Amino acid sequence: MTIDALLDLLKATAAAVELALRGVPGRDRRARTDRAGQYAIDLVADAAALEVLAGAPVAVLSEESGWGGRPGAALTVVIDPVDGSTNASRHIPYWATSLCVLDGDGPLVALVVNQATGVATTAVRGEGARRNGEPIAPGKVERVEDALVALSGRPGQWLPWKQFRALGSAALSLCDLAAGAVDGLVDGGAWHAPWDYLGGLLICREAGAEVVDAAGRELVVADPDARRQLLAAATPALLAELRPALPTPGRPT
Repeated sequence: MTIDALLDLLKATAAAVELALRGVPGRDRRARTDRAGQYAIDLVADAAALEVLAGAPVAVLSEESGWGGRPGAALTVVIDPVDGSTNASRHIPYWATSLCVLDGDGPLVALVVNQATGVATTAVRGEGARRNGEPIAPGKVERVEDALVALSGRPGQWLPWKQFRALGSAALSLCDLAAGAVDGLVDGGAWHAPWDYLGGLLICREAGAEVVDAAGRELVVADPDARRQLLAAATPALLAELRPALPTPGRPT
């Protein structure tokens, strides 16, 4: 598939998710399944996404349904149909469909759409990152005292950052880092799976932001059991200044 065809596929998938969830009203959005942490809307979104992806020559790795699509395909679409499910369930306008296409060299194409606002962030390997079609770049903050930092969970140490936010979607927080809306991201533990961050990872890398795993593990994996602790920043200097905020292994957060 060409890059344009892949982008069209990801856009069609995200559009199908938005349409499927658009009509789910009020408290119906808070319905849970028997699986811990899963909402009924996650399954509705997954079914809509898989229906679109089934027509493409790709393997699929989804948070909600695991491996699917065409086994052995050269391309794999890693998808979180609803990243920020609690936000979505409560109509908090910060939740996304996150998609990333992997080939033999790693992340190739990414699309993360804030489904509540319609803002779409994309990246193509070697071609930069864009938000609603316009090129994006991270900020230039180097000191933690000047930084607006997104948190996922409680940090191990409260640093003197200028401000912080706990926004509820790793995919969108990474995109906001790439676009300069926040300056850093600190995870309170190793709980993010590849579908949570691969789209945002490619977008950050193409925009010029720094993203690492706190323990130095490889981030580009297609393993449904893998979990990573993200540390990200607009600049290498800020990344180093944020590292003390990471919890010490074994310490409660």
